[in-house]
Amino acid sequence: MILLKALAILLLIYILLCLALVGCQRQVVYYPSKATEEQLDNEARKKGMVRWRGEDGTSVGWKTAAAGDGSRAVVVFHGNAGYALHRTYIADGFEALEEEHAWSVYLFEYPGYGARPGQPSQSTFQTTAAAAISSLFDDYEKLFVVGESIGTGVATHLAERFSERIDGLLLITPFTSLVDVGKKHYPIFPIDLLLRERYDNRSALRHYQGPVAFLIAGNDEIIPNSLSYKLYEGYDGFKRMWIQEGQGHNTLKFAPSAPWWQEMAGFLLHPRSASGRD
Repeated sequence: MILLKALAILLLIYILLCLALVGCQRQVVYYPSKATEEQLDNEARKKGMVRWRGEDGTSVGWKTAAAGDGSRAVVVFHGNAGYALHRTYIADGFEALEEEHAWSVYLFEYPGYGARPGQPSQSTFQTTAAAAISSLFDDYEKLFVVGESIGTGVATHLAERFSERIDGLLLITPFTSLVDVGKKHYPIFPIDLLLRERYDNRSALRHYQGPVAFLIAGNDEIIPNSLSYKLYEGYDGFKRMWIQEGQGHNTLKFAPSAPWWQEMAGFLLHPRSASGRD
């Protein structure tokens, strides 16, 4: 009888934990940082960025001051912590490329991050991202997308939705799906049944055939490497992978002088001659 009571209590605790995971999963998944409009404008000015406004005039992120030359652009969808202006190191990397690889860079801001109103979720991220990037299609000859961590789920969604308009992807610390990540971190829970924020990159990439560059942290403590490699191996289009051995999820090296920047740009622009692994 005592054993049955103990098992019943454990079962009740387990069910309550499952319910808590369902109700609080967005708080577990997203880590937005907030700032006032004035703070962001000051930060952007110091970093050489200006506001990126959508077709309705509302601010949807930031762009390099020289953006808009009409040749090629890249739109960055950052990870789930901080806000867009914390990723200007990605803009710095693209801006430092040789002239033949010159890019205009846009940093998209998620709803609920920085000073942008709204609530973080897969639906709001992907819907607002699609609206923002659609406004750029007629402005550039080539348009590329960068996704970082959870931003890879936005990037692959756009590649699936606009498969004929997105010219290439750079996926930084990517994963197969957020469900798979959840299973690795919470193996005792039925993540398949509980998780609404799914970000299925593997499924989205099945509908895309453009070049995809993968940047992977060798000691990633958040996104298991097995999931990054599985996504790479499962992609059938032109692809190339760079692994930074010894680096963690948040310690990748983005110095503009790093050789991988030129290699990555060359691959995205000329994928037939530069596929493989580094």
